[in-house]
Amino acid sequence: MKSIICVLTLIVCFMGVAEGQRSNLSDEARKAIQEYPLTMPRANQLISALEEMTKYVVSLPDYAERVKKSMQMTAAEQAAQLEKDPKSAAILKKNQLTAKEYIVGVPALRMALLVAGGAPQSANIVASPANVTFAKANYSVLKPKMDAADGAGSRR
Repeated sequence: MKSIICVLTLIVCFMGVAEGQRSNLSDEARKAIQEYPLTMPRANQLISALEEMTKYVVSLPDYAERVKKSMQMTAAEQAAQLEKDPKSAAILKKNQLTAKEYIVGVPALRMALLVAGGAPQSANIVASPANVTFAKANYSVLKPKMDAADGAGSRR
């Protein structure tokens, strides 16, 4: 049970990276998420990076503290943190992503999948029409991959 809570906390962190605080998606974050173009290659890169990043962060002895601290950072601070951590930077590089692409792309993909799955758009769930169309067309492939990436830490 503890590992599930920790993984969920981690997921909220990375899902909320672009939004700063879960309950208040900033106008800047909303715009970045809506403008982020999803493609199948990019979705696969994001999911692969998310799975690796989750495994890495959960493996750290101070991961709960890191997640808590990260949730209080701005998107720019979170990007800088990812870039200065050698392992995080290596994960992003391996998946051909910048820190900003990861920070914006993971929530963009997650929210597009939420909307494609029937969740209504709201102040904190936003997706461009193009990304929703993409997510609906690829839902049966992407949703299981995203679910697996979300549960990556609980299998360690």
